[in-house]
Amino acid sequence: MPSFASPDAENLFLASKNGLRTYAELALFSDFFLQFLIDFDHDLKKPVGFLASSSDELIFCIGACWQLGIPFICFNPKSTDEELQYQVNELQPGLIITDEDHNHHDFLGNQVGIAEVRLERALSIDVELGRRAKRYKPNFKPEDIFGYFFTSGTTGHPKIVPLKRRQMLFAAEASSHNFKPRVNHFWLLCLPLNHIGGISIILRSILYGSGIYRMDEFNINAVSTFLSENPMFQAASLVPTMLKRLLDIKGFQTHKNFQAILLGGGPIDSGLLREATEWGIPVVSSYGMTETCAQIAANPLLKPSGTYRPLKSVGNIFEPNQIEIRDDQNRDIGVNNSGIIWLKGPQVFDGYYKKQKPNLSFDEDGWFNTGDYGHLNANGHLFIESRRTDLIITGGENVSPFEVEAELEKIEPIREAAVFGVDDKEWGQKVVAVVVAKTHDLLETESIQKTLKKRITSYKVPKQIVQADTLPRTHSGKVIREELIKLLKERKRKDS
Repeated sequence: MPSFASPDAENLFLASKNGLRTYAELALFSDFFLQFLIDFDHDLKKPVGFLASSSDELIFCIGACWQLGIPFICFNPKSTDEELQYQVNELQPGLIITDEDHNHHDFLGNQVGIAEVRLERALSIDVELGRRAKRYKPNFKPEDIFGYFFTSGTTGHPKIVPLKRRQMLFAAEASSHNFKPRVNHFWLLCLPLNHIGGISIILRSILYGSGIYRMDEFNINAVSTFLSENPMFQAASLVPTMLKRLLDIKGFQTHKNFQAILLGGGPIDSGLLREATEWGIPVVSSYGMTETCAQIAANPLLKPSGTYRPLKSVGNIFEPNQIEIRDDQNRDIGVNNSGIIWLKGPQVFDGYYKKQKPNLSFDEDGWFNTGDYGHLNANGHLFIESRRTDLIITGGENVSPFEVEAELEKIEPIREAAVFGVDDKEWGQKVVAVVVAKTHDLLETESIQKTLKKRITSYKVPKQIVQADTLPRTHSGKVIREELIKLLKERKRKDS
């Protein structure tokens, strides 16, 4: 089992617009937080819930839970009441800590405001641990659940993924062979704190003893300045949309000691990577999901500029995890053949909460069916063709929306595109695209389709193309395809 040394007390743990905090302060806060939970009569075996926007306090709370061995749940502040009520009823957290914007839900049960754990207050109190707190000794076991996370399901309730300490330890160990920030330097965190992507930055930094710089949200001007001018910044975790916005800044360059932009959160256009490489910006693309405790494959960090080949690959699977590409009959189909990605290893979760999806995701040998589509080359490089919920099947043919989007965005008048499937009596699904123009000019559908037919197979060409001013996106930059389907229906209703 991987192990990590405790961070030095004087090293930087967290920085933000509010100032600098050390690991000594995290240790003090952990004592405060333990006594705080006990004072509220919280059962320390039950998870603590957080329903709050990004803040220094939220990061300290998550760090304290990890250090104390107390499981936690980070609810999405943008969830609907129905979603929240379902998740609370399922997981039954003993206490939920909310901020002022999210403390009005009666169904949350036992809750307390995040103002009660303000850092200025928490770190100024000389905590007198009570008898119960003094007796509490974390007994860390690899199979202990450290947190519960929600998948970004497109229909029905998101599945609940319990993640174990074993998974985080193996993930941090594997990732460190490729990239590990130096102490007293920063890993930029501007991702949401209700997904494993953002939370893994916090926990990996604690294991490495390195620092985090937290931003409330992605601010293009601040990020550009940090990465190009401030030598304390060594890494940034971004989604493709964020990278694209950085590359839109004329002359943007990272400073000479900057190590990598870690890119994930969805399929990555090779044109975007090629542009970053040409500009000398080090980018490491990766593959992972909630069920694998974030990234389980990544390209190597090479110098100069992270120029790895082939660009479309997301790298090799981290050892000791294993991968197979299988056909619809679960047969391993070897290299250079497209199929479903199956994974096995210590980073892979053991099953959904209360077996929400029993017997469907694992085979009898413990291999996990990701539902994602891709292939391996002879060197073991993985290529993602379509994520599980996005594949379009039209007339019996599989279409990766991301391949079509990449081709659409090569057409000069188009700034960005989103492709998805809608039900169709003739084809089962038909391919539809929503596009945003670089200017306010109207785009000609037939001209776009004609151009695409020269580049991709005809069944992949969108049968309908709708122009919009913007694409609806989540806080992390992912396109909300359900909103696009609503847009399509509204257009159809207006035209009829």
